[in-house]
Amino acid sequence: MLPLEFIAQLYELFPPERIYTDPVECYTYAYDNSRKIFPPDAVVFPLTTEEVVAVVLLCNANKIPLTPRGRGTGTSGGSLPEKGGVALSLERMVRIISVDPANRVVVAEPGVLNQEIQNAVKPYGFFWPPDPSSAGFSTIGGNLATSAGGPHAVKYGTTRDHVLGLKAVTGAGEVIKTGCYTTKGVVGYDLTRLLIGSEGTLAVITEATLKLTPLPEKQGGLVAYYRDAISCAAAIVAIMGISKGPSALEFLDAGSLSLIRARFPDLLPTHCQAMLMIEVDGSQYEISETIDAILSVCCNSGLLQAEQVINSENLWKARKALSPLLRDIAPKKINEDVVVPVNTLPQFLDELTKLATQYRIANVNFGHAGNGNIHVNLLINPDDIEENHRAEKCLNEIFDLVIRLNGTLSGEHGIGSEKRAYIHKEIDSTTLTLMKKIKSLFDPNDILNPGKLFP
Repeated sequence: MLPLEFIAQLYELFPPERIYTDPVECYTYAYDNSRKIFPPDAVVFPLTTEEVVAVVLLCNANKIPLTPRGRGTGTSGGSLPEKGGVALSLERMVRIISVDPANRVVVAEPGVLNQEIQNAVKPYGFFWPPDPSSAGFSTIGGNLATSAGGPHAVKYGTTRDHVLGLKAVTGAGEVIKTGCYTTKGVVGYDLTRLLIGSEGTLAVITEATLKLTPLPEKQGGLVAYYRDAISCAAAIVAIMGISKGPSALEFLDAGSLSLIRARFPDLLPTHCQAMLMIEVDGSQYEISETIDAILSVCCNSGLLQAEQVINSENLWKARKALSPLLRDIAPKKINEDVVVPVNTLPQFLDELTKLATQYRIANVNFGHAGNGNIHVNLLINPDDIEENHRAEKCLNEIFDLVIRLNGTLSGEHGIGSEKRAYIHKEIDSTTLTLMKKIKSLFDPNDILNPGKLFP
């Protein structure tokens, strides 16, 4: 419960329509796509940087937890107000401040949806490359908080690669500006890249200067069907080993294909057990040349057929529907987005299958294979305590496998609360200590998203 005096001070800062204190209204801000629930005691909706400063200072003075959030599409529990306090919803900071095609820049507030950015810059012949599956619903603030990626990260990189500068409010209530407006700039420490991916634990981003990329002239693609996942993984290694690479390279295993067949029965051959969705972009000549190069290397003994795709919209629709479709099999899933070096994918998928078999856990895998980023889904019954214990042991061994292969525990979802118990597997104690010191410099009273990231 918040002190009555504190609530009264909130009402001095914000009009009543921009404060929720009713538990029913606050409940909407109690969860994200991790499906865990932690209701805040209040929700506030700032419209300006100055209002963000005011609420940060107020929470500092009263040692009240403050959890920034966008639309709650994250899967790692990063925007959950675990310690109660105030949820700082940035969803009403929705201005696209400027579109500057000459400098290939767009400046926007954190509540703008990813798709709204794309719509605003497309008439000028540009796009913003980060393309999470939730692009139509997720905010750029959330994309920045987790350094979100997506299918096209294999060619264009993730959010961190497409931001020039930020305006943010630290946990101490100080306004800072990071980076610059130009595509070249090496003045001072790179605080922009520090804040991106920090999951709202260091500062609240209130404005972002985003770097735009020219839209490709054309897009093309192909699909390749394999008799097993290992043959498919070997093809991924071969494709990524040539210079004329794809703009997207998606992997789907047998479980994923079964789900898609149930929803789209005529879309896939019945006999394939793994599949690649491959997209290329550029000029018509570049597309033809790249497709020929990919076709020449993706053939191995496990290839059943490969074919060009004229219209890939249905395939992408099926791919983006996968995560919701998983709930048709199991009421709960443990959804991980691990990354391994591409050349270790065959070994990773082989050992992953052995672990799932050993622990008797249903398992569906798909993801951005060109980056080695596999979404591992362990499907469990939440009411089966013994199965949950087996799943936890299986997950622990999966993480050990990822680290043993020189991989990383998260490619785009972040750590949040879901993976904080495992972060020590990847980050040594000396480095973790330094990170905690950085946190204390930005947020001396530990009010911003407290408890996240660190075990």
